[in-house]
Amino acid sequence: MKSFLRSSVVSSILGYLIWSYMVLCARTIRWTVEGEEIFKETWGSEKGLIVAAWHSRVLLLPTIWSKIARKLPKKSYPTSMLISLSRDGEAVAKAIEHLGLDAVRGSSSHKRKRKDKGGAAAVAETSRRLRSGSVVCITPDGPRGPAEMVQPGMAIMALRSDALIIPYALDCKPVFRLDTWDRFMIPLPFARGAMILGAPVALDRSAEKEERLRQIEDAMKAVHERAASIVSNR
Repeated sequence: MKSFLRSSVVSSILGYLIWSYMVLCARTIRWTVEGEEIFKETWGSEKGLIVAAWHSRVLLLPTIWSKIARKLPKKSYPTSMLISLSRDGEAVAKAIEHLGLDAVRGSSSHKRKRKDKGGAAAVAETSRRLRSGSVVCITPDGPRGPAEMVQPGMAIMALRSDALIIPYALDCKPVFRLDTWDRFMIPLPFARGAMILGAPVALDRSAEKEERLRQIEDAMKAVHERAASIVSNR
């Protein structure tokens, strides 16, 4: 049964279903959007952009593409998303292809695992795209967590490519939460939602690694607190 569920045919079907649900939510949720103008201004710079959002929001991530980014000037590479090489990641990769987005496959090695799982190749490819001034969406706590804690991989790519990091928060209410490591969100169509784009973060090269990670986490926390406040008060 497990091999059947992870077959390429099933992944394609799941990808289509995930894509359909992503589009449905992006179009029907009653969104409050903040930070659109500064995002557009930053998009126009020559630097690469890392759009950073927590893994639990995967089904909502294309909202920024549907509402804002697809109308902006094209970059050297199509807008892409860093996705793990797992079979679960395969379905998500197929889903975003329907949206016209690229998938960069691979994930940083987990600190308790020995296998790299495509991490080195993914970092190299992502860094190449960012150096060209393109845009990559990354879940800095994925694919295994800990939840809402920035792992070093994203900071390494930002430093290698001199890219800016855009903190990207999504929240909605009502919403279902799965019993997974990140309490994965299943949004409901026609819910009320908030999409917050924070000011771009340029990492301090002279800072210690822990300080740089804290810089990103503080920016992520601020936009997520703002998104939660909006959906709670509407």
